[in-house]
Amino acid sequence: MKKIFLAVIASLLINTSCSDFLDEELKKELAPSNTYTSSYGFEVGVTGLYGLARSEFNTWGLSFATHSQACPYEALQVGTDLVYAGHKDGSLMPFENLSYTPSTTFVTSYWNYSYGMIASVNEILTYSENDNVKWDVPEDKIKYQAEARFFRAYAYRYLVYLYGDVPYVDKIEEKFRLDYTRTPKAEVLDKMIEDLKFASANLPQNPDQFKPGRLTKWVAEQLLCEIYLMTGNYSEAETCARAVINSGYFQLMKDRFGVAKDEPGDVFSDLFVEYNPRRTNGNKENIWIMPMEYNVTGGGDANEDWSRRAWVPKYWNISGFTLADTLGGRGLAQIVPLQWWADEGKDFFAPTDIRNSNYNIKREWYYNDKTSELYGQRAYITQESWDKAELCPAVTKFFYGKADNLSYNGTNKDRTKMRLSETYLLLAEALIRQGRTADAAEAINVVRERAGAPVITTSEATLDFLLDERIRELVGEELRRLTLVRFGMLKERTLKYNPKTQNMQDYHALWPIPQTIIDSNTGAEFPQNPGYN
Repeated sequence: MKKIFLAVIASLLINTSCSDFLDEELKKELAPSNTYTSSYGFEVGVTGLYGLARSEFNTWGLSFATHSQACPYEALQVGTDLVYAGHKDGSLMPFENLSYTPSTTFVTSYWNYSYGMIASVNEILTYSENDNVKWDVPEDKIKYQAEARFFRAYAYRYLVYLYGDVPYVDKIEEKFRLDYTRTPKAEVLDKMIEDLKFASANLPQNPDQFKPGRLTKWVAEQLLCEIYLMTGNYSEAETCARAVINSGYFQLMKDRFGVAKDEPGDVFSDLFVEYNPRRTNGNKENIWIMPMEYNVTGGGDANEDWSRRAWVPKYWNISGFTLADTLGGRGLAQIVPLQWWADEGKDFFAPTDIRNSNYNIKREWYYNDKTSELYGQRAYITQESWDKAELCPAVTKFFYGKADNLSYNGTNKDRTKMRLSETYLLLAEALIRQGRTADAAEAINVVRERAGAPVITTSEATLDFLLDERIRELVGEELRRLTLVRFGMLKERTLKYNPKTQNMQDYHALWPIPQTIIDSNTGAEFPQNPGYN
């Protein structure tokens, strides 16, 4: 077999350590030609796409989609208006001080990850058209094509945000190619819209009829809304957002629910309690989750999600503290909230806003080492403890710990990818862009009213306010760099709010093209992004 299995561009243009994966000997046991012959085979292939999506931030795990360094997720958070690098990881600092180059690891690994997924999708789509496939029911063909095409758009989302113009590939390459060219971003976005429209039209509607994490029409509609925003088609973005909101399947949670409803907390903290992201535990707000449960088939492992290590400070480094799962486990403060929004004295949150409660942003710390004479006393956050990333406000969404292994790396809670509250904020974004600020304020106020925050007026419904509101509601859930790039405000907001990243230029809105791509693509010109030559 001469067709490349699984990684067209990632393996085609880059010399990687995955050459064994492409060896003909392995293909004799599991190859597209003997896998994609039945509904079961396509179920296996599509399940692989879910696995790739779940592994988008994989560090050193066994997954094919691994970044081979810590902090890939955090690289999309630092160098923005949100956080700075607390732990000073060598893999992360270039993205804070903007010293990354075309050869920096994550610059290459996000490219590889995205094109690896695209190659897998194209394989599924190509083989699904073969006449010899034995479908269990005729509808299976369209169902699996719809899931695959969603994931192709999902992968291109990373590529157009991070690199701009990128090669658009929608088929298996029969021959080895070194002559790729960059497709204009606008054309790629149009192709993504085609895929998402197909997915929306053919994915199932009722999320209660499928396993947690399985795609539905509404996941496609939410991503389609975002892509329309990127293209400037704001009326279509509004239509998509309203379709999700009015679908009847989702609602903002306003009453305590789930496994911790009788414990101290509030409805916002309930959203992120372990096991609560699933509809089976009463959560009707989540539109899409990625199952990450520990030691469960289809769940996560110790390397796929390190968000807890990112957001939890190194409290355990202070005398009088000891590791505890109730304090978030062993955090490394890989990223630390900037004071302009996280400092309690900055009035970023209204006094009544539950998103600022100690259940959601932990500011009250108490010494917990029973062998210490400080046990039970309040440990106050100071400027020094904040600067050292040892004690500072901590976003509790990502608290996770295993009582039997307090040094465990992973965060094995289901990861929330899309929530209805963000749908309202996407709707507000579309409305502001159309000049309909009264309607935008109404959409924002739906979210604020659930949080117990005062409603805003029409004049307050601005893009700046909306970006602030996204922090209050979605901190850590959204990839902040992508949001600011879509708004066209990455440089403006970073220079205004982040004293750690003051050398940002307009060209930093894109990353460089990986140097290995340019060097290997000898058959056609493949220009570098401006600013990185």
